[in-house]
Amino acid sequence: MGKKRKRSVSQLDGILVLDKPTGPSSAQCLNTIRRALDQGRIGHAGTLDPMAKGVLLVLLGHGTKLAPYLTSGRKTYSGQFRIGQTTDTYDAEGTVTDEKPFDHLSPEAVEREVLFWKELETQTVPPVSAAKHEGKPLYALARAGREVPVKTKSIEIFHAEVLEMDLPWVRFRVGCSAGTYVRSLVHSLGIRLGCGAVLTELIREDCHPFGLERAVGLDELLASPERLPELVVPLRDALPHWPAIVLDEEQAGQVRNGTWLPVADFPATEPVTEAGANAMLIGPDEVPLALVESAERDGVLLWSILRGLW
Repeated sequence: MGKKRKRSVSQLDGILVLDKPTGPSSAQCLNTIRRALDQGRIGHAGTLDPMAKGVLLVLLGHGTKLAPYLTSGRKTYSGQFRIGQTTDTYDAEGTVTDEKPFDHLSPEAVEREVLFWKELETQTVPPVSAAKHEGKPLYALARAGREVPVKTKSIEIFHAEVLEMDLPWVRFRVGCSAGTYVRSLVHSLGIRLGCGAVLTELIREDCHPFGLERAVGLDELLASPERLPELVVPLRDALPHWPAIVLDEEQAGQVRNGTWLPVADFPATEPVTEAGANAMLIGPDEVPLALVESAERDGVLLWSILRGLW
């Protein structure tokens, strides 16, 4: 067995809301922060393509344990696409595979197809993406010249609007479920219009529950590394949409031993009466202890432990 990496004295625990720049991948941004700011334990919730910019939730220390509960939230994007063109990646960074005239299309027809996104329930995964087939990412198959299987996934679009239009260019905003490929939305729109369309710009404005208003740019962060502690959202505030329940010492000890505690023992502003509710348990020292979900056992509603944070 390899040795467990020793925790750095500089390691922080929580969430850094990064305004990712266009160009580097999400992984490259993390590697830069890891080296420059001595954050050995680091991850992220919801990757962004190199071309995209905006909110990237960087998870530090024990914050990495929150990944499943942050990646599943809704996302909001704004961006721009161009009609009349198709590429192999569905965006402007790919190789152009087709060009068709669009002069016959009215702005109303294009806007109608943007609004149609709200009707979609599935989409095709881009052939050049990190989605996997038999353990290999699709982009690796494409680069190797191998046949890329067509994969589809379920999506939900909550909001779609045109912000500005000067054909062939269209600016838009879309609110969608986690894992939605915006370039696939654009590609499918191009198919419906009959002339093709490619994504040329993408900004993630919001990755629930955090938005751009709280984000810090990578260059700004690296220029003032001493500000990192004040920029990191502490664990206790990392899931603000989950109620916090403070325990006494005895209850905290029970949780550390894996005991499910009765929901009825913890009055809340919004009483929990059924299974599936979430909460964060806080120890008497005000340090987050565990993430829990209400579940029924032998007719009693209990807090089941999803993830220990101690």
